[in-house]
Amino acid sequence: MLDNLIIRAEEPADYENTELMAMRSFWNKYGPAADEHFLIRIIRESKDYIPEISRIAEYNGRIVGAVYYHKAWIFDGDVKHDVISFGPLAVEPTMEGNDIGGALMRETIRLAKEAGFSGIVLMGEPYYYPRFGFERGVNFGLTDEEGNSWESLMVLPLNDDFSDIKGRLIESRDFEKLNDKDKLAEINKDFPKYRVVKVQEGFMQIFGQHLGVVEAIKADTYMVRYWELLIPAKLSDELDKKPVVGSDVQFIWNHKDGTGSSVITKVLKNLLE
Repeated sequence: MLDNLIIRAEEPADYENTELMAMRSFWNKYGPAADEHFLIRIIRESKDYIPEISRIAEYNGRIVGAVYYHKAWIFDGDVKHDVISFGPLAVEPTMEGNDIGGALMRETIRLAKEAGFSGIVLMGEPYYYPRFGFERGVNFGLTDEEGNSWESLMVLPLNDDFSDIKGRLIESRDFEKLNDKDKLAEINKDFPKYRVVKVQEGFMQIFGQHLGVVEAIKADTYMVRYWELLIPAKLSDELDKKPVVGSDVQFIWNHKDGTGSSVITKVLKNLLE
């Protein structure tokens, strides 16, 4: 973890910078553009927001991460169990690989336990959250609101025995405000205009990988533009098409190595161009 990383409560003066960081964190990640910066505004204004355990991460005066907690419920017929959930968990994309998300999770899990919450239930990336003790919700008899047992539905018991807690996860109805595309468009006028990429129809989720653009080729090393960074990468042995300068690519980023051990795994086509 970064030596000078500060985990603290968010203040109103942080709002604009936190939202921009979250927008960058999720840009083109689950589909074209992002709306997590809008979601943060919705959460802050919600009666279900839990600011006392939500936190941001600051490094050298810059906001580089944030996580927002909110109330949630498990319904088993007419029986309602109070739990909590969180999201988004955002990290500045150029600062990935520094355990910022991990620092936020460890601190807020500690705060949630001390506050006496029964457990944390969420829909999240299944390759990431088990390192903090999260288990698949299906092991506890939990489903989403429609009764689906997705791999992404996970639970971390805190202070209660979850053997008696089962049923459907219900989150705040305030999240339905995220469907207001006109409001999102109005909010976006105050943010930088980033390139929008769509690489497949329907929902897109790329676990553990990133989207970038090949900016230069030096022998067998491909320089991939990822935000303000140029990342040297090699081609995967399984790649069936070589990228050229300007190609959208999917790549695995080795955060600790600038010698080219990052790997391009796919050449993509932006369906919006």
